[in-house]
Amino acid sequence: MKKIKTALAGFGSGGKVYNAPIISSVPGFSINKILTSSPENIKAAKEDFPNAAIVSDYSEIIEDPEIELVIILLPNHLHCEHAQKALLKGKHVVVEKPFTSTVKEAEELIQLARQNNLLLSVNHNRRYDSDIQTIKKLIEEKRLGDVVEYEAHFDRFRDKVKDSWKENPELPGSGILYDLGSHLIDQALMLFGNPSEVFADIRTQREGAKVPDKFEILLFYPDLKVSLNAGMLVKEKGPTYSIFGTRGTFLKYGADVQEEALKNGERPQDDPKWGEEPEAIWGKLSTMDREEKIKSEPGDYRKIYENIYKAITGKEELQVTAEQARDVIKVIELACQSHSARRALEFNVS
Repeated sequence: MKKIKTALAGFGSGGKVYNAPIISSVPGFSINKILTSSPENIKAAKEDFPNAAIVSDYSEIIEDPEIELVIILLPNHLHCEHAQKALLKGKHVVVEKPFTSTVKEAEELIQLARQNNLLLSVNHNRRYDSDIQTIKKLIEEKRLGDVVEYEAHFDRFRDKVKDSWKENPELPGSGILYDLGSHLIDQALMLFGNPSEVFADIRTQREGAKVPDKFEILLFYPDLKVSLNAGMLVKEKGPTYSIFGTRGTFLKYGADVQEEALKNGERPQDDPKWGEEPEAIWGKLSTMDREEKIKSEPGDYRKIYENIYKAITGKEELQVTAEQARDVIKVIELACQSHSARRALEFNVS
């Protein structure tokens, strides 16, 4: 099996918690270099990848002719700059979500990747959450008939504001819209395609918060309304997903189990039942004929990197394209403009 020599640019929580355990469980990637500087992250990187060189200068990655793939795991405002430098040096690039802070930046990277015939993708891993895979299957099988309304929530209760770049209004790409919103938007666009209009209400609710920490985005389609919601002051949670169709309703509570497993240090290769949800949080389908629990499809974040490997080696088409990730950023930009204008705005296909 061909090994793709890979570098990780960044090894904070996004790297060591959400990416390293997944990448190391997918055959075909050789982690040769890791960019990080804090003692804590250096220690974690050496534990996870003892054969990788730890570097503090990005040039040591992009100037290395052996590195084929660079995975950008840095704060959001650094995504575009570091992806651009890697592409200019002939490297394939995967960027942690959100892709960029602006559509303009996304377009520049897409053009650069095309010109150099390089792979450019984004780690929209929550396409492979258990619940969204279950919903995708129900929709494809027409178990709900025609879907007329879809409501999704990514809610948390974190009443204290952390000292973090995600809470810094001076840094592009900060706030809940880019953080949790990019997941919800990508899931909706995967299921239903691009909307005709976007409307949003965006708020800052916590004491001391300086960036948005609550939103509702409405995506309008000819025969469908999509409501995407996230907030940091939701102590008692309702359904994670509510889907209404011409034949019935599907309600799903709880959260995909992979995030908690990764936080606890678990790894996919050590668990044959990785991503399987307990029956207690399976969804309920109510139709005109019956009510039934729907066994959740397994979630599996490895599918992102399995596909990236096959796309680089010419065995599959890329599943998460840079163009799709750009459209997520477009929805975010339109949501911000809609909130300011207090009206729905048209989603124009570029």
